[in-house]
Amino acid sequence: MLNEEKPLNFIEEIIEEDLLAGKHDGRVLTRFPPEPNGYLHIGHAKSICLNFGLGERFNGKTNLRFDDTNPATEDTEYVDSIKQDIQWLGFKWAEECYTSDYFDTLYNFAEDLISKELAYVDDSTAEEIAAAKGTPTTPGTPTPHRSRSVEENLTLFREMRAGKYKDGEKVLRAKIDLANPNMHLRDPLLYRIKHAHHHRTADKWCIYPMYDFAHGQSDSIENITHSICTLEFIPHRPLYDWCIEKLEIFPSKQYEFARLNMTYTVMSKRKLLQLVNEGFVESWNDPRMPTISGLRRRGYTPSSIRTFCDKIGVQKRENMIDVSLLEFCIREDLNKTALRRMAVLDPVKLIITNYPEGQVEQLEGENNPEEENGGGTRTIPFSRELWIERDDFMEEAPKKFFRLGPGLAVRLKHAYIVKCHDFIKDATGKVTEIHCEYFPDSKSGEDTSGIKVKGTIHWVSCAHAKEATIKLYDRLFNDENPAAAEDFKSSINPESLKTIETAYIEPDLASAQPETGYQFIRLGYFCLDSKSSSDKLIFNRTVTLRDSWAKTVNKG
Repeated sequence: MLNEEKPLNFIEEIIEEDLLAGKHDGRVLTRFPPEPNGYLHIGHAKSICLNFGLGERFNGKTNLRFDDTNPATEDTEYVDSIKQDIQWLGFKWAEECYTSDYFDTLYNFAEDLISKELAYVDDSTAEEIAAAKGTPTTPGTPTPHRSRSVEENLTLFREMRAGKYKDGEKVLRAKIDLANPNMHLRDPLLYRIKHAHHHRTADKWCIYPMYDFAHGQSDSIENITHSICTLEFIPHRPLYDWCIEKLEIFPSKQYEFARLNMTYTVMSKRKLLQLVNEGFVESWNDPRMPTISGLRRRGYTPSSIRTFCDKIGVQKRENMIDVSLLEFCIREDLNKTALRRMAVLDPVKLIITNYPEGQVEQLEGENNPEEENGGGTRTIPFSRELWIERDDFMEEAPKKFFRLGPGLAVRLKHAYIVKCHDFIKDATGKVTEIHCEYFPDSKSGEDTSGIKVKGTIHWVSCAHAKEATIKLYDRLFNDENPAAAEDFKSSINPESLKTIETAYIEPDLASAQPETGYQFIRLGYFCLDSKSSSDKLIFNRTVTLRDSWAKTVNKG
């Protein structure tokens, strides 16, 4: 029955019990039902991995269904981005569906409820309806329109569809129980009037089903066996079941799991849209955003996100996941797959005074030492003048500084041991050149010099280096739980993006491709930005080599 041996989560246990009981003729059909009103984020990735994973694990299928019942906020741009994100994560849907495909059927369902005296048209305002619903401890009271006849309700509902009334002038409500302790069963709204252009049905409709009405019926139309929702839909489940029961349609069942809450992150689409519209970030796919497209642009891999979702599991209770777990997953993945390259972000020139002028050597460096054969090798040009990191040199070095300083020696990665004998400063006291001598018999892999050094630094040949802009991304918020703040934007991290306009990189990186991971040796993991060009190379930092954030917090 199962594709692999793995402990079952509580939803998988339910499905296995259903299969053993012979329910649904042994079928498993789940669905992922996003509303196309924004870009998917890491929280949606958890739901995607769960729903599609259930289909895979139980030899079933998963539909992609766009819940497009609110035309004012939905757009084909979001539809396209959602499809791209799911495919990028490595999943394929069985059927591509839209709730709007079912508008005629849903409308007929509504007329059916009216005919059964289970729904009525209400002229009350939203405020009047809310007041008449009562409170959790006091029953609601019927509005004057609850007693309308079937014939009058059908006439009014058809007039609503025909566009006779303005937005908010009338609604269709279910007739259930105004004293029910579950407020969602106190005559909930089923349809509202909304004169807005729909991205698929254009202006055919001016009434649209509410989510609670469209959700269960769409599941039923598609014969979904297991409808997986997040915990906030638990109070909605009785209405889901009520509609299916009264309409006498396929009995889809709803099950709930805990949504993803992650530290230093907001998951609300509304809040993410605010960040975009108010210019706190560049766009939905800004690499600081928790959107799947933002993570992709930053250099996260599909496998790292799937691993993260697998590690956090499926729970019945809300909890907060530390973002460092997501960062751990991408580090683990890139450590195994990322190509090693050298880049200098804060350059100072190093001149090897005893190296022949004009001479160039082609040295060899491993692409990835974590692979069995090192992932192959690349050639790296080496010359008399090199760029090194400014903080790899100290004019007055302390005892345990194992890099360069007057009289100190260090190995150049993949190259030679050099020893500093002089340096030059400008009028402001800034070091502009470091002068070293090299030991010709200390070449990496062929070292016969007998010289021992404790430090190794990276470098790039001045004559061969390519220029690049480097964007150092960090967490967007300083607050561990920004969503809980009165103003979530007040905790935006002003250091979430630092831009280095001119860095020097290995010439090999000029042919880098987006979504290829690189480890800039000693600096972190990077990828080429999707907005990069041959004239302007831009690399985004995916994640640091270690969790430097934790150290910063602990120091504070």
